[in-house]
Amino acid sequence: MFMTAFKTTGLAIVEIFILGLLGFFLVKRKILSLEGLDGISRLVIEVALPLFIFCQFIKEFSFSLYPNWWLFPMLSIALTVLGFALGGFFVWAVKGSQERRQFLSLVGFQNSGYLPLPLVAALLPAKEASQMFIYIFLFLVGFNLLIWSAGVYLLTYHEDRRFEFLSLFSPPVVATIAGLVFVSLGWGNSIPNFIFRPLKMIGDSALPLAMFVVGASLAELEFGKKINKGALAFVCLTKLIIMPLIIMLILINLKSRIPYLVALLLLIQAAMPPATSLSVIIRHYKKEDYLINPAIFIGHIVSIFTIPVFLSLFFSFYVIR
Repeated sequence: MFMTAFKTTGLAIVEIFILGLLGFFLVKRKILSLEGLDGISRLVIEVALPLFIFCQFIKEFSFSLYPNWWLFPMLSIALTVLGFALGGFFVWAVKGSQERRQFLSLVGFQNSGYLPLPLVAALLPAKEASQMFIYIFLFLVGFNLLIWSAGVYLLTYHEDRRFEFLSLFSPPVVATIAGLVFVSLGWGNSIPNFIFRPLKMIGDSALPLAMFVVGASLAELEFGKKINKGALAFVCLTKLIIMPLIIMLILINLKSRIPYLVALLLLIQAAMPPATSLSVIIRHYKKEDYLINPAIFIGHIVSIFTIPVFLSLFFSFYVIR
């Protein structure tokens, strides 16, 4: 059972990383310029991904089917708090205040959207995948609110700057809110097919483009001259092994109380490498990079091996299908 699950999850990971490798290769060979990558990234974040989220809500979501939808942002916040707690337990291994804040951010914030979405599409049948997409979008509401508030504050702590409230409302968050509003008001069915279909076609390009952007972004990461290898090792140990192991043990003990897809969502999120958005934050605010980019790069490489292991354990022990 374990080897069958490992093969399935391993092949799913390979599929989505092939897309990432394509982006990585094109940037490394300078076939795709950084300006072109910025354009594709904006296309994904500001157009394709919001349309994918909006169309999925219109097509798949209803408040009667998801009466406890508000729990998913709360689960996201709880998982981040757990990450910060684990990071605080190991932060003694990192010297320097800025390095420690970057370490905590790396452990607390995972790649919550770009990797889970194509992974779910590769792992699950279409019907279950559509339901899981809704879960991920709702989960991202809590995640985006935290990373663009607490995450920015943590990484830019010493600067005297005002909190930007509008930064919480990124295009994916706005698309989620819009989808919820349309469904609650019953407007979804009033959208003509000749409008909905092209919007959905654009949205469907979000998943492959997202992995392409992740791979290309990793290729452009600039590594600092001094890298704390011990801190990087603790990031990988805490984020990619201890964190999913704790969640796995919790799920096994509560498997009769937690629905299968919700449990799978929690494990996937717990097993993800550090968020690539952290690199965007330090670059935008012109912060010196001590750990962020090296940890993102190494974390994504290590996760190629750790994610299939934990998903295989989940499919083997958590549920018999």
